[in-house]
Amino acid sequence: MICAVHQPQTFPWLGYFAKIIQSDHFVILDNVQFKKNEWQNRNKIRTQNGWQWLTVPVLHHFGQLINEVKLNNTSNWCHKHLQALLTSYRKAPYFKQYFPELEELYHKNWQLLIDFNLTGIRWLLKVLNINTPITLASEMKEILQIVNLGAEERLIRITKALKADTYLSGAGGQEYLDQGLFPANQVKLIFQQFEHPVYHQLQGEFISHLSVLDLLFNEGPRSVQIIQGGMR
Repeated sequence: MICAVHQPQTFPWLGYFAKIIQSDHFVILDNVQFKKNEWQNRNKIRTQNGWQWLTVPVLHHFGQLINEVKLNNTSNWCHKHLQALLTSYRKAPYFKQYFPELEELYHKNWQLLIDFNLTGIRWLLKVLNINTPITLASEMKEILQIVNLGAEERLIRITKALKADTYLSGAGGQEYLDQGLFPANQVKLIFQQFEHPVYHQLQGEFISHLSVLDLLFNEGPRSVQIIQGGMR
Protein backbone atom coordinates (compact mmCIF):
# COMPACT_ATOMS: atom_id res chain seq x y z
CA MET A 1 0.00 0.00 0.00
CA ILE A 2 1.39 3.37 -1.06
CA CYS A 3 1.05 6.58 0.95
CA ALA A 4 1.84 10.05 -0.38
CA VAL A 5 1.91 13.35 1.52
CA HIS A 6 1.83 16.93 0.27
CA GLN A 7 0.98 20.42 1.47
CA PRO A 8 -2.35 21.83 0.25
CA GLN A 9 -1.93 23.98 -2.84
CA THR A 10 -4.16 26.41 -4.71
CA PHE A 11 -5.56 24.61 -7.79
CA PRO A 12 -2.40 22.48 -8.11
CA TRP A 13 -0.48 21.45 -11.22
CA LEU A 14 -0.85 18.12 -13.03
CA GLY A 15 1.93 16.34 -11.13
CA TYR A 16 0.09 16.88 -7.84
CA PHE A 17 -2.88 14.91 -9.11
CA ALA A 18 -0.61 12.26 -10.64
CA LYS A 19 0.80 11.75 -7.15
CA ILE A 20 -2.71 11.32 -5.74
CA ILE A 21 -3.57 8.80 -8.48
CA GLN A 22 -0.40 6.81 -7.80
CA SER A 23 -1.08 6.53 -4.07
CA ASP A 24 -3.53 4.33 -2.19
CA HIS A 25 -3.96 7.01 0.48
CA PHE A 26 -3.05 10.70 0.18
CA VAL A 27 -2.40 12.90 3.20
CA ILE A 28 -2.68 16.68 3.02
CA LEU A 29 0.00 18.13 5.26
CA ASP A 30 -1.86 21.15 6.60
CA ASN A 31 -0.14 21.49 10.00
CA VAL A 32 3.36 22.51 8.92
CA GLN A 33 4.77 26.00 8.46
CA PHE A 34 3.26 28.18 5.73
CA LYS A 35 5.78 29.21 3.08
CA LYS A 36 5.32 32.53 1.38
CA ASN A 37 5.79 32.86 -2.38
CA GLU A 38 5.45 29.15 -3.10
CA TRP A 39 2.38 27.20 -4.24
CA GLN A 40 0.27 27.20 -1.09
CA ASN A 41 -1.61 30.35 -2.07
CA ARG A 42 -1.03 30.75 -5.80
CA ASN A 43 -0.69 29.00 -9.13
CA LYS A 44 -0.27 29.81 -12.82
CA ILE A 45 -2.85 30.13 -15.58
CA ARG A 46 -2.46 30.68 -19.31
CA THR A 47 -3.17 34.06 -20.89
CA GLN A 48 -2.86 35.47 -24.39
CA ASN A 49 0.56 36.83 -23.45
CA GLY A 50 1.99 33.79 -21.68
CA TRP A 51 1.21 32.94 -18.07
CA GLN A 52 0.18 34.87 -14.98
CA TRP A 53 -0.16 34.18 -11.28
CA LEU A 54 -3.53 33.49 -9.74
CA THR A 55 -2.72 34.57 -6.18
CA VAL A 56 -4.89 34.25 -3.07
CA PRO A 57 -3.98 37.15 -0.73
CA VAL A 58 -3.27 36.09 2.84
CA LEU A 59 -2.60 37.55 6.28
CA HIS A 60 0.15 35.61 8.00
CA HIS A 61 3.18 35.83 10.24
CA PHE A 62 6.43 33.87 10.26
CA GLY A 63 6.09 30.41 11.76
CA GLN A 64 2.34 30.21 11.26
CA LEU A 65 0.92 26.83 10.25
CA ILE A 66 -0.82 26.45 6.91
CA ASN A 67 -4.17 25.68 8.54
CA GLU A 68 -3.95 28.90 10.60
CA VAL A 69 -3.42 31.30 7.69
CA LYS A 70 -6.27 33.76 7.16
CA LEU A 71 -7.35 35.25 3.87
CA ASN A 72 -6.97 38.95 3.20
CA ASN A 73 -10.51 39.79 2.19
CA THR A 74 -9.93 43.55 2.07
CA SER A 75 -9.46 43.13 -1.69
CA ASN A 76 -12.06 41.55 -3.92
CA TRP A 77 -9.71 38.75 -4.95
CA CYS A 78 -12.49 36.28 -5.75
CA HIS A 79 -13.89 38.62 -8.39
CA LYS A 80 -10.38 39.22 -9.78
CA HIS A 81 -9.75 35.49 -10.07
CA LEU A 82 -13.05 34.86 -11.83
CA GLN A 83 -12.44 37.70 -14.26
CA ALA A 84 -8.94 36.43 -15.02
CA LEU A 85 -10.29 32.94 -15.68
CA LEU A 86 -13.14 34.30 -17.80
CA THR A 87 -10.78 36.45 -19.87
CA SER A 88 -8.26 33.67 -20.38
CA TYR A 89 -10.49 30.64 -20.93
CA ARG A 90 -13.98 31.66 -22.08
CA LYS A 91 -13.20 30.32 -25.57
CA ALA A 92 -11.76 27.05 -24.26
CA PRO A 93 -13.77 23.96 -25.35
CA TYR A 94 -14.88 22.92 -21.85
CA PHE A 95 -14.99 26.26 -20.06
CA LYS A 96 -18.80 26.45 -19.97
CA GLN A 97 -18.98 22.92 -18.56
CA TYR A 98 -16.85 23.61 -15.47
CA PHE A 99 -16.88 27.35 -14.84
CA PRO A 100 -20.34 27.56 -13.17
CA GLU A 101 -19.29 25.18 -10.37
CA LEU A 102 -15.98 26.96 -9.97
CA GLU A 103 -17.81 30.28 -9.81
CA GLU A 104 -20.07 28.89 -7.08
CA LEU A 105 -16.99 27.80 -5.13
CA TYR A 106 -15.58 31.31 -5.26
CA HIS A 107 -18.81 32.88 -4.03
CA LYS A 108 -18.57 31.26 -0.60
CA ASN A 109 -17.48 33.31 2.40
CA TRP A 110 -13.90 32.11 2.78
CA GLN A 111 -11.90 33.04 5.89
CA LEU A 112 -9.04 30.52 5.95
CA LEU A 113 -6.70 29.56 3.11
CA ILE A 114 -6.90 25.87 4.02
CA ASP A 115 -10.66 25.80 3.52
CA PHE A 116 -10.44 27.43 0.10
CA ASN A 117 -7.60 25.15 -1.03
CA LEU A 118 -9.20 21.96 0.26
CA THR A 119 -12.53 22.74 -1.35
CA GLY A 120 -10.77 23.45 -4.64
CA ILE A 121 -8.76 20.22 -4.48
CA ARG A 122 -11.82 18.13 -3.60
CA TRP A 123 -13.83 19.69 -6.41
CA LEU A 124 -11.04 18.91 -8.87
CA LEU A 125 -10.82 15.32 -7.62
CA LYS A 126 -14.56 14.98 -8.19
CA VAL A 127 -14.55 16.31 -11.75
CA LEU A 128 -11.40 14.32 -12.60
CA ASN A 129 -13.03 11.20 -11.12
CA ILE A 130 -10.08 10.47 -8.81
CA ASN A 131 -11.23 8.48 -5.81
CA THR A 132 -8.07 8.11 -3.70
CA PRO A 133 -8.89 8.50 0.03
CA ILE A 134 -7.74 11.85 1.43
CA THR A 135 -6.80 12.55 5.07
CA LEU A 136 -5.71 15.76 6.78
CA ALA A 137 -2.51 15.42 8.81
CA SER A 138 -4.04 17.70 11.45
CA GLU A 139 -6.72 15.06 12.07
CA MET A 140 -4.30 12.17 12.61
CA LYS A 141 -4.17 11.66 16.37
CA GLU A 142 -1.20 9.31 16.04
CA ILE A 143 0.90 12.20 14.74
CA LEU A 144 -0.48 15.01 16.88
CA GLN A 145 0.52 13.23 20.07
CA ILE A 146 4.22 13.48 19.16
CA VAL A 147 6.05 16.81 19.28
CA ASN A 148 9.22 17.96 17.49
CA LEU A 149 9.01 15.49 14.63
CA GLY A 150 11.67 15.74 11.95
CA ALA A 151 10.54 15.80 8.34
CA GLU A 152 11.44 12.17 7.59
CA GLU A 153 10.09 10.90 10.91
CA ARG A 154 6.76 12.66 10.28
CA LEU A 155 6.43 11.03 6.85
CA ILE A 156 7.36 7.61 8.21
CA ARG A 157 4.88 7.86 11.08
CA ILE A 158 2.09 9.03 8.76
CA THR A 159 2.78 6.11 6.42
CA LYS A 160 2.74 3.60 9.26
CA ALA A 161 -0.37 5.12 10.85
CA LEU A 162 -2.21 4.38 7.59
CA LYS A 163 -0.81 0.82 7.61
CA ALA A 164 1.01 1.51 4.35
CA ASP A 165 4.38 -0.04 3.61
CA THR A 166 5.58 2.38 0.90
CA TYR A 167 6.04 6.14 0.87
CA LEU A 168 5.79 7.95 -2.47
CA SER A 169 7.86 11.13 -2.50
CA GLY A 170 7.93 13.85 -5.09
CA ALA A 171 10.99 13.79 -7.34
CA GLY A 172 12.51 16.70 -5.41
CA GLY A 173 12.65 14.56 -2.27
CA GLN A 174 15.81 12.94 -3.61
CA GLU A 175 17.64 16.16 -2.80
CA TYR A 176 16.60 16.67 0.83
CA LEU A 177 15.28 13.43 2.36
CA ASP A 178 17.51 11.20 4.46
CA GLN A 179 16.70 8.16 2.36
CA GLY A 180 18.25 5.65 4.74
CA LEU A 181 15.73 6.37 7.49
CA PHE A 182 12.84 4.86 5.55
CA PRO A 183 14.08 1.28 5.10
CA ALA A 184 15.53 1.46 8.62
CA ASN A 185 11.91 1.91 9.76
CA GLN A 186 10.48 -0.80 7.47
CA VAL A 187 9.10 1.69 4.95
CA LYS A 188 9.96 1.44 1.27
CA LEU A 189 10.80 4.82 -0.29
CA ILE A 190 9.98 5.48 -3.95
CA PHE A 191 10.12 8.69 -5.96
CA GLN A 192 7.54 10.03 -8.36
CA GLN A 193 8.48 10.04 -12.01
CA PHE A 194 6.26 12.38 -13.99
CA GLU A 195 6.88 13.65 -17.50
CA HIS A 196 4.65 16.63 -18.16
CA PRO A 197 2.31 15.78 -21.06
CA VAL A 198 1.59 18.15 -23.91
CA TYR A 199 -2.10 18.87 -24.52
CA HIS A 200 -4.25 21.30 -26.48
CA GLN A 201 -4.05 24.95 -25.41
CA LEU A 202 -5.86 27.85 -27.00
CA GLN A 203 -2.97 29.68 -28.59
CA GLY A 204 0.76 29.92 -28.98
CA GLU A 205 3.57 27.61 -27.94
CA PHE A 206 2.68 25.08 -25.26
CA ILE A 207 3.30 26.18 -21.65
CA SER A 208 3.74 23.45 -19.05
CA HIS A 209 3.44 23.41 -15.24
CA LEU A 210 0.26 25.47 -15.07
CA SER A 211 -2.69 24.89 -12.75
CA VAL A 212 -4.71 21.82 -13.65
CA LEU A 213 -7.53 24.27 -14.43
CA ASP A 214 -5.78 24.97 -17.74
CA LEU A 215 -5.93 21.29 -18.65
CA LEU A 216 -9.52 20.92 -17.47
CA PHE A 217 -10.87 23.85 -19.49
CA ASN A 218 -9.04 22.69 -22.63
CA GLU A 219 -9.41 18.91 -22.49
CA GLY A 220 -12.41 18.29 -20.21
CA PRO A 221 -13.19 14.58 -19.64
CA ARG A 222 -9.85 13.55 -21.17
CA SER A 223 -7.92 15.38 -18.46
CA VAL A 224 -7.32 12.44 -16.12
CA GLN A 225 -6.14 10.24 -18.99
CA ILE A 226 -3.72 12.98 -20.03
CA ILE A 227 -2.36 13.19 -16.46
CA GLN A 228 -1.96 9.41 -16.37
CA GLY A 229 -0.06 9.62 -19.65
CA GLY A 230 2.70 11.53 -17.87
CA MET A 231 3.10 8.92 -15.11
CA ARG A 232 6.16 6.68 -15.35
